[in-house]
Amino acid sequence: MPLALLALALGAFGIGTTEFVIVGLLPEVARDLSVPIPSAGMLVTGYALGVVVGAPLMTAAGSRLPRKTMLTLLMGVFIAGNLLCALAPTYELLMAGRLVAALTHGAFFGIGSVVAANVVAPDKKASAIALMFIGLTVANVLGVPLGTVLGQHFGWRSTFWAVTALGIVGMTAVAALVPPQPKEADAGLRGELAVFRRPQVWLALAMTTLGFGGVFASFTYIAPMMTEVAGFSAGAVAWLLVLFGLGLCVGNVLGGKAADRAVMPSLYVILGALAVVLLVFTYTARAPLPAALTLFVFGVVGFATVPPLQTRVMQQAEGAPALASAANIAAFNLGNAVGAWLGGLTVEHGLGYTAPNWTGALLAAAGLAVAVLSGLLDRRTRRRAAPRSEATAPGRPEQPDAAPYAPV
Repeated sequence: MPLALLALALGAFGIGTTEFVIVGLLPEVARDLSVPIPSAGMLVTGYALGVVVGAPLMTAAGSRLPRKTMLTLLMGVFIAGNLLCALAPTYELLMAGRLVAALTHGAFFGIGSVVAANVVAPDKKASAIALMFIGLTVANVLGVPLGTVLGQHFGWRSTFWAVTALGIVGMTAVAALVPPQPKEADAGLRGELAVFRRPQVWLALAMTTLGFGGVFASFTYIAPMMTEVAGFSAGAVAWLLVLFGLGLCVGNVLGGKAADRAVMPSLYVILGALAVVLLVFTYTARAPLPAALTLFVFGVVGFATVPPLQTRVMQQAEGAPALASAANIAAFNLGNAVGAWLGGLTVEHGLGYTAPNWTGALLAAAGLAVAVLSGLLDRRTRRRAAPRSEATAPGRPEQPDAAPYAPV
């Protein structure tokens, strides 16, 4: 594994930890800052919105900088945001620190995906992206639980001091291990924006929003589903989340290997499997053992979507992929918000805690439909290009005036 991927994974681990660790510390934060739990919960929402806004803005702002320089600066801003969280005397300053840290999230993963893909052989690009994202999955398995325990025993600020230290380690690793990369000929903001004229880029972003929306429609309500429906104790939820996190790690690696072989067929299979697993989860959630097994499989298929989705948007934005790659990270977070909202609507309307599962299944099925449409457009483009390629093959005279070979 190139050491650059290790550096990117370290940065991803710190970012993933700070994103979700606040969930386990809401009671401590609410009590210390004298705010109600729902207000403390807005620290999660605020971070997600910061990712959606910051991903394209920060990437665009750094479009003229070398990628290594931009990644190092992003980790510096990340450190500053978490340092502000650790020192924040008020809820408002804590929210400000969360927003500052969130601004770096999408740009780091977006630019980092491009860097990861460029430091390996062409047939290993998706696996390289998956290895970078393994830092995010390990953050869910180790970083978030350990950060929660640290905050519960030594105060929630200690967790943000620890994340600040992780940021310093990540920034040092990026500066030392990521090689400089030449910019594409079309680099610059104009070139990055130009790729959004391509319909396939928008279809790729729609796949991400719908597919990951399906994941979060269900995952957001895992705790009440496991306790109120499956019959687990409240204390078992943490271990169930670790089980889910292990599934994320497995799915991330499998998704990367599958995408290296064939991106679109992988998306057809994984999005279809996600819809089926979520539909089955509606029924298996009613007993402890089937619920736990399905939760693990859900983690596998849920995060197996990430490498092919990220690879797809980068393929369609070839030539200037950084901004589109960051926009895809924003699409993941938009899917998180939309999926959680739709899942919540079903619960609010009295359909029960398993209803978010079939809501997620419908979103995943919609993502599959978009993928099929995108694949059909690919085949149509290849069919229209094939006759033109044959016409200009070696030994055959060009036919510039023939209608079948007119440029598309």
